[in-house]
Amino acid sequence: MSSQTDRHALRRGLRERRRALPASTRIAAAEALADRLLALPFLPTSGLVAGYWAMDGEIGLHAFQLRLPAPLTYCLPLLHDDGTLRFAPWKPGDALVTNRYGIPEPDVASAGASKAGDMALIVLPLVGFDAHGHRLGMGGGWYDRSLAFRQAQAAPPWLAGAGFDAQRVDAVAVEDWDVRLDAVCSERASYLAEDIA
Repeated sequence: MSSQTDRHALRRGLRERRRALPASTRIAAAEALADRLLALPFLPTSGLVAGYWAMDGEIGLHAFQLRLPAPLTYCLPLLHDDGTLRFAPWKPGDALVTNRYGIPEPDVASAGASKAGDMALIVLPLVGFDAHGHRLGMGGGWYDRSLAFRQAQAAPPWLAGAGFDAQRVDAVAVEDWDVRLDAVCSERASYLAEDIA
């Protein structure tokens, strides 16, 4: 079996596991996740913080967004024509549109939005993760393309994955294009990269 077949099977199983969590577990997990993200040693004191709109059973960031210190501006990703993500400020009540994947994003032109390198912190959704900062995403490559520059440079932006502890696996098979995270936070633990811990 190829590594791609392995990744597809793992992705499918972890998505099912994530979707099977009851609503009460999800709500409590989102609150606990906010505590962990806000306690990260590299949480910026000002600037742009990118999150995501939770879909398909992903752990929510609403509690994190509402508790961000005032000098930080919360942003959501937008698909850009060049195959990368851009990020635009968003708060509850601001206009949203649905992109081609059915995901809400700010109703602004992506050309005028900020690039990944302009963010102080990016909180990434994930399907699976290991304790070493390796992330298994949905497979579209949007974050990997957007963050390819991090292969050759250190933070910023700082990169933190967010997921349920049920999504943790022993090891994620790493591909050349995968960008390692500085931390992964779940409702139960924060897993910091070795050079940060």
